[in-house]
Amino acid sequence: MLVTATSVMGLHLEDKMKKIALAAAFAAAATAGTAGTMEEPIMEAPVIVEETAASSSAAGIWVPLVLLAVVAAVVLAD
Repeated sequence: MLVTATSVMGLHLEDKMKKIALAAAFAAAATAGTAGTMEEPIMEAPVIVEETAASSSAAGIWVPLVLLAVVAAVVLAD
């Protein structure tokens, strides 16, 4: 039997073409399978963050000042 280069290359190219066609068929099937549905998308409600009123730093000084004034008044009264 005489084997020529064209007959060997022809069989090799046929195998490659079959593999390429099979890969294309799988790719097309996978794309159609994951395409999604016609169902309406579920939209999540936006998160609303409410800011609280910030306390001023001056309000934090009044308690110690009043306490100091009371202690001073008690000391001076004695």
